[in-house]
Amino acid sequence: MPPSQDVPWLDDAAGRLVRPYAVSDGRTRPTTALDLLSMVRATGVEPLMHLGPEHAQALGLCARPTSVAEIAAYLRLPVAVTKVLLSDLVGCGALTTHAPRFDDQPTDLSLLEAVLDGLRRRL
Repeated sequence: MPPSQDVPWLDDAAGRLVRPYAVSDGRTRPTTALDLLSMVRATGVEPLMHLGPEHAQALGLCARPTSVAEIAAYLRLPVAVTKVLLSDLVGCGALTTHAPRFDDQPTDLSLLEAVLDGLRRRL
């Protein structure tokens, strides 16, 4: 029996009714190097490719620089799937990406020691 058009794609109790990897057509590897802290931003270029709803949502979230991790959280998709979607958008020129910028030193030894001490207290 074919699915009815009235059936919702999201069920509050069950969650997403479309498997996450169906969103990326089963692809698990992005063509663009992205990590969780990579920042992506819309370029204003209209993509010539067909956008699925998740592509359009991701593009809408990128009006300002946004991290890959944030986009995955907003879309409620695994990071691997989100990276594939974002990579598609980078490939067609709709997004640009850059490494995160740290204003202070990210490898400050005293900061790392403080984090380690805090983790030891919690465990």
